[in-house]
Amino acid sequence: MKGIILAGGSGSRLYPITRAVSKQLLPVYDKPMIYHPLSTLMLAGIRDILLITTPDDLLSFQQLLGDGRELGLCISYAEQPSPDGLAQAFVIGAEHVGDDPVALVLGDNIFHGPGFSALLHNSVAAVETGHDGCVLFGYAVKDPQRYGVGEADADGRLISIEEKPSHPRSNRAITGLYLYDNSVVEIARGLTPSARGELEITDVNKAYLTQDRARLINLGRGFAWLDTGTHESLLEASQYVQVLENRQGVRIACVEEVALRMGFIDADACYALGARQGKSGYGEYVMAVAKAAWEG
Repeated sequence: MKGIILAGGSGSRLYPITRAVSKQLLPVYDKPMIYHPLSTLMLAGIRDILLITTPDDLLSFQQLLGDGRELGLCISYAEQPSPDGLAQAFVIGAEHVGDDPVALVLGDNIFHGPGFSALLHNSVAAVETGHDGCVLFGYAVKDPQRYGVGEADADGRLISIEEKPSHPRSNRAITGLYLYDNSVVEIARGLTPSARGELEITDVNKAYLTQDRARLINLGRGFAWLDTGTHESLLEASQYVQVLENRQGVRIACVEEVALRMGFIDADACYALGARQGKSGYGEYVMAVAKAAWEG
């Protein structure tokens, strides 16, 4: 399965701090926001990743992540000149996707919870084997009117989906992580733009719903899904990461550690990546992870 991270947009809700820097490069406590969606794809076992961003921000992401080789990845880049809908990612990334299924994750979404990697692997396998054409992830929220909302039957099959409904049929918000089979590219290409001129991801999901090929997986209690689109939610995400890291002594979305745990790199490579950042607590943590792997 290929991966796409959509990190475009103007971040206008975060002005003035995003007037000179991409929202997805802002810190979430101790690391760039983009590390979170990147680690999500890595935990799913996805190594061939396209990052889509604005022409102005492209160089900054390349300076941060390079070609991904140091993490055992292959990262390429594409431009989204204007934010014309989430589904546009599949049109822009059609060549990257090729004949493979694809995972799309939004650059400002943070996922954290027990068993997440296993859940992702099982979901990826369901799409790769043709069992599901589309897998969405739902999260219970108190204000579903603000989100795309999905409803599933007892077997997890998606039976309805609505965008910001005034009378939601469930409290399950559709999160910014989507798994699709290869037909998503042609579905996206065939969409009619909305009144705002955008290719809507909800219309993609409705196409799979019509074919009875969509599944909704609920992220239950103990799981965190955070969106960092406002000053308040960005601060809350940073506080969440800070509390967990300080209490547990582990780092959330440490891409070097994820690469090591997933077998993308070895302990020597992990240690070298940490040594380059050794004067920071983050670098010291990466080196400690590598040392533990040597000793273990």
